[in-house]
Amino acid sequence: MTTTAQVKHPFSWSALAWVITYFWYFSSVLQIIILVSGYSGTNGLRDSLLYSSLWLIPVLLFPRHTRIIAAVIGVVLWAVSVCALAYYVIYGQEFSQSVLFVMFETNANEASEYLSQYFSVKLLLILLAYTAGAIFLWTRLRPVSLSGPWRYGVCALVLGGLVIYPLTSSLLIKHRTPGEALSGLGSRMEPAAPWQIIIGYAQYRSQLNNLQSLLDKNRSLPPLANLKDSNGDAPRTLVLVIGESTQRGRMSLYGYSRDTTPELKALRDSDPNLTVFNNVVTSRPYTIEILQQALTFANEQHPDQYLTKPSLMNMMKQAGYKTFWITNQQTMTARNTMLTVFSKQTDVQYYMNQQRTQSAREYDTNVLAPFKTVLADPAPKKFIIVHLLGTHLKYKFRYPENWGKFDGNHDGVPTGLSEEQQEAYNDYDNANLFNDHVVSTLIKDFKATDPNGFMLYFSDHGEEVYDTPPHNIQGRNEAQPTRPMYTIPFIVWTSSRWQATHPLNMRADADRKYSSSELIHTWSDLAGLRYDGFDPTRSLVNPAFQATTRWIGNPYEKNALHDYDTLPYGERVGAQ
Repeated sequence: MTTTAQVKHPFSWSALAWVITYFWYFSSVLQIIILVSGYSGTNGLRDSLLYSSLWLIPVLLFPRHTRIIAAVIGVVLWAVSVCALAYYVIYGQEFSQSVLFVMFETNANEASEYLSQYFSVKLLLILLAYTAGAIFLWTRLRPVSLSGPWRYGVCALVLGGLVIYPLTSSLLIKHRTPGEALSGLGSRMEPAAPWQIIIGYAQYRSQLNNLQSLLDKNRSLPPLANLKDSNGDAPRTLVLVIGESTQRGRMSLYGYSRDTTPELKALRDSDPNLTVFNNVVTSRPYTIEILQQALTFANEQHPDQYLTKPSLMNMMKQAGYKTFWITNQQTMTARNTMLTVFSKQTDVQYYMNQQRTQSAREYDTNVLAPFKTVLADPAPKKFIIVHLLGTHLKYKFRYPENWGKFDGNHDGVPTGLSEEQQEAYNDYDNANLFNDHVVSTLIKDFKATDPNGFMLYFSDHGEEVYDTPPHNIQGRNEAQPTRPMYTIPFIVWTSSRWQATHPLNMRADADRKYSSSELIHTWSDLAGLRYDGFDPTRSLVNPAFQATTRWIGNPYEKNALHDYDTLPYGERVGAQ
């Protein structure tokens, strides 16, 4: 006689399919929505499916307790995933460690205001439908019975393929450190519940510790000696706009054949107070590395001075300005911690982008509303930094679909490009067109306040998008530099009130050769600041300016610095 407990269920493919679908459900629903909406690519869905499969292991090892195990795990996965889904429905953004940073920077009153503002019947119905789907799948679960060798073999295969192999490959083949290997695995697991919360929080804490250490070092720096402001107590507003991945060779403002910057061209032609500098380059083709120089006294010859001398933000606060940072860049990531350090050196911050990945759909029009708010701040002396996403990859995600002016256009596109390359080439020009609108709107909004001040816009670095023969490079690589990676726009608009007391003819200096690594000296000159260490020969707008070698390359590698002006031009499409 056989008891019920001794009954062995035969293996069933349908039972396995229901179990897999159940565990996939909690991560894949959101990732499918993200993919279908065009918000991001397929990587998130792929990784969510793979790493949700880890939950097969306990139900395969203990098949008689399938429903109990699935219920316990499912409650945890549901709680985490429903928060991520609600966040996406409300904000249109994927949950990340940047979200945690903003959440913990928000006080309880603000949090309750957000909840009351965004909670709706629509959101409630979506979450109820999502919960009902999870319950339905749970009711379909049955034991997946495998014989001993198969049971342990499949579990070992799942664990080995998803966890052990990636770690050992990183350590033994790619020769990464244990920390780097774990970080790489974490980034793969992050789209799957509950890892987006667990890993996001771990990354948040790690980056927060790094952030606090760098901030403590910055606060201990002595102030600039003998700082003097020639403007006295006159109310004024100064604005620095930092672009991203925008090379000037693809801007019609600089002679490019396609009309990618119509609004800036119109401003230049109608407003004599707008100066377009034609020969400025960046020293590094990467955001963090160049801003460590452009926003500090560091440069290619002294790359570590961002750690030992005050920053531009420190200087402006010392001069009595109320300082603001508005950013559409990611906040708390391993790469962007330094950006957050810079932002926290200001008095007020607006973090507009909490995406999990940089290559997600996000528009720079996000910064326009907080910019108007800051312009209306009653502080008599304001310094505002606006950091854009500009034309950063993925180019198609930098502009709304109705801005695709160059879609399918082959005029001016280098010959020999594949269909995919032609699409990227056109997407980059579309991104430039939208960036032109954002930068022009910032200038117009600033101008509308009748300010006493100026706005300076430059891009952190350029981007090679099949510009240089043989037209097969996209992106940036210091080891294989091309001119488009370094050529950047550099534009200054001064108000009539500021021009009246600072009568500079900057257009006469528009062709000077300059590196943005020396920006702090130009900014100081424009702002009327003098101090020990200010060098007028390194200010683009000073009569004493002296052109020097524009070094590019990694200053931490031996013999890695090169003179930008020795780079070959090559055959270029559009302007040089």
